[in-house]
Amino acid sequence: MKILLAIDGTKHSEDIIDFLKKINLSGPIELWIISVIDMAIHSSIDIFADSHSTATEIENAVIENAVKSMETSSKMIGNIFENKHISIVKELLYGSPESRIVEKAKQIQADLVIVGSHGYNRWESLLLGSVSDTLLHHAPCSVLVFMNL
Repeated sequence: MKILLAIDGTKHSEDIIDFLKKINLSGPIELWIISVIDMAIHSSIDIFADSHSTATEIENAVIENAVKSMETSSKMIGNIFENKHISIVKELLYGSPESRIVEKAKQIQADLVIVGSHGYNRWESLLLGSVSDTLLHHAPCSVLVFMNL
């Protein structure tokens, strides 16, 4: 089974990993942990930054946090499934989270995409967008949206 786990470094990502303990996964598991950095959002910081180096420092910090989050998630998942045959692949992607997650799911021929939801209300989703909603409509496989309110 190929599972694509998209994390964003928030508490919602940690909750997904806790939830994985409750899922009875068997057989060989190929788990892809990805984090997507939307450079368009971070590039807009240049407009407000005092200098270019400040924006670059912010961008580097975002990348560093994403990598740390993937490493932490990988270790936690490895501990959960230590007695099962699981391979974990970590990948940092750049671009629109919605499109990059769908592309990666197609590329690896995922059986399941797992993503957290921030629980935005209708207006927040309209203003901020909803990655989980887009995945539900465009992913090439089943999508599990984890929501812990």
